[in-house]
Amino acid sequence: MSAVAGAVAVDRARALVGTRFRLQGRSREQGIDCLGLVLAAHGLPAGSGRRDYALRGVTRGEIEAGLVPWFRRIARTRVVPGDVLVLWAGPGVLHLGVASGDGMIHADVRHGVVERPGATPWPVVAVFRRRTRGI
Repeated sequence: MSAVAGAVAVDRARALVGTRFRLQGRSREQGIDCLGLVLAAHGLPAGSGRRDYALRGVTRGEIEAGLVPWFRRIARTRVVPGDVLVLWAGPGVLHLGVASGDGMIHADVRHGVVERPGATPWPVVAVFRRRTRGI
């Protein structure tokens, strides 16, 4: 992913700040969840991602398998704006965010889409970058 593509992904994610949270939501109008935010940030069709999941119990393997068609896994030390962060939010709870350069943008259950400056509040378990070829 180029720096320009990363900046575009961050701008798209920022445009959704203030959108209410809705599990499996995919639009500003109806609400959005963390996967919907990632899809929108990267300009992927709303129907691209899985929609049969709960807030708890999705495995890391399931998340990674869902991202692989559009993203490639990279080292956690090489994060750039626009990368997708897979976060361990607690027992049985994985969460996605979009790296913003000085923090992350994510869909918070209580506050909707927010940008959070600084380090993530949860451990980063994996990082994915948008594929530029081979989609």
